Amino acid sequence: MSITRPSGRALNQMRDVSFEPGFSKNAEGSCLVRFGDTHVLCTASLEERVPPWLRGGGKGWVTAEYGMLPRSTNERMRREAAAGKQSGRTQEIQRLIGRSLRAVVNMKALGERQITVDCDVLQADGGTRTASITGAWIALHQCFEWMRERNMIDISPLIDHVAAISCGIYQGVPVSDLDYAEDSTADTDANFVLTGTGGIVEIQATAEGTPFSEEHFLELLALAKGSCAELVEMQKQAVR
Repeated sequence: MSITRPSGRALNQMRDVSFEPGFSKNAEGSCLVRFGDTHVLCTASLEERVPPWLRGGGKGWVTAEYGMLPRSTNERMRREAAAGKQSGRTQEIQRLIGRSLRAVVNMKALGERQITVDCDVLQADGGTRTASITGAWIALHQCFEWMRERNMIDISPLIDHVAAISCGIYQGVPVSDLDYAEDSTADTDANFVLTGTGGIVEIQATAEGTPFSEEHFLELLALAKGSCAELVEMQKQAVR
């Protein structure tokens, strides 16, 4: 079955992706990541402390926070700080980002330090969580290099790359890297987080209407593997 995507892209074609490392002069690590019209600023901040439950254990911690600016969408969103609490969606996404980064970090090599990666969505057009994870890896890499240059660590605690992509079934056909026009009407929406060596960190897949088949799931996984492999190569180029 053949379809025409709203963007005119091929089924396995991602939007134009770019990384701008070092975007923020104040953070130990940073990256402005763009997936088409989705733009996310990722900053990594180092603290010489760990959560109380990790003290004295000789291990570090990597965590993440996520947020969307009020005009990252077509209509102004109220700041969550003004509402007095984070939404369930925000909490779920920032936990996903944190889990994804911790999957590729040697916490012992980090020592008793904490790195917080903030992912702030400047402009949203679908796939904000996957763009955040992919850009956050670069910000984290920069932070570790900053530490290494100051002899705070001997080797980078990063043990692998991690990247993420949204895939879905649009008009009955599996496609890669959903933008908002596709995401809002997709039959199935899935987010894949994969390492550079092909390991699976997390898969979130939901049928919005008709349940999807195992065959379609395997097609989505194949698309995700191809896209994440491309993203890892782009990460490597960005941090050289």
